[in-house]
Amino acid sequence: MNVRQMPLEELELLSYTDIAYELLKLDKKTKTTPVLFGEVCKLLEISDDTMFDLIGDFYTTLTTDKRFILLDNAEWDLKEFHAIKPIVDEEDDDVMEEQEEEDEPEGIEDDAVVSVEDDFDDTGEMDDLEDLAIVSEEELEE
Repeated sequence: MNVRQMPLEELELLSYTDIAYELLKLDKKTKTTPVLFGEVCKLLEISDDTMFDLIGDFYTTLTTDKRFILLDNAEWDLKEFHAIKPIVDEEDDDVMEEQEEEDEPEGIEDDAVVSVEDDFDDTGEMDDLEDLAIVSEEELEE
């Protein structure tokens, strides 16, 4: 769909982010927030004063929309145009393995099975609750 050729009545039915998505998809070129929203406002015939009032909300919406990505140069693009590769630092992996080993309690083997059922009696109640008592506010003050 070419948003630049759509009549105003049809454009008004779309959200700002949907129009921005179509513009980025058509142009295949990254754009800053003011430039992108300026194009959206131009298509919707929105005045500059209104544009400045709405640009903050537009930016917030772009940041929460999973279709868009904010690049290091402060320009927006579509995520579908970028391959996202996780960066794994081998040093970080070594540190994580060491921390995991340190976090394990001593005396427990990897294949040891701990049963939660041991804490409950036959009725499904926890054994620890038998020793609890209800205390009034007056007793707490004493």
